[in-house]
Amino acid sequence: MTSQEKLMQDLMKCINFCAIKHRFQKRKDPEGTPYINHPIGVANILVEEGGITDPDVIMSALLHDTVEDTDTTFDEIEKQFGAKIRGIVCEVTDDKSLPKETRKMMQIEHASVSSYEAKLVKLADKLYNLRDLQRATPLGWSEQRVNEYYAWASKVVEGLRGTNEPLENELDKILAMKK
Repeated sequence: MTSQEKLMQDLMKCINFCAIKHRFQKRKDPEGTPYINHPIGVANILVEEGGITDPDVIMSALLHDTVEDTDTTFDEIEKQFGAKIRGIVCEVTDDKSLPKETRKMMQIEHASVSSYEAKLVKLADKLYNLRDLQRATPLGWSEQRVNEYYAWASKVVEGLRGTNEPLENELDKILAMKK
């Protein structure tokens, strides 16, 4: 098997894994968009807009919400995709046992000390989510909650600066609209 074939096999295995794990989940938009669109969209932003071709970063982007939002474990990710991807996913995963405000504060605090790979995933995730907020307000969200999300996302992005100029420029455009 060539390295290209192995890469394609690994990528498709990862996409399939994520699709199975997120199969019953929907986004909180009025349309109830299938959740799997989100991790695929985050990975696509990295490739298409960020120019990222590192397969570990792309697969970590696909997996970034599996531990947080499904029954997936870090051990399962390591067994399926290796220690490096486990490490990146671990860096971008919130501890859901903590209160929401604590988790949000930790994202701000950890942003600047995260690995380059984790910073890339976070940038693309924030860009996807902010674009999604521009497109549609999630069910049950007030204008105040939307504004609070923008303010919080801006603080996280500040800690990620110097990682990927194209992604940061796109985030700046969106964040400037709410200032």
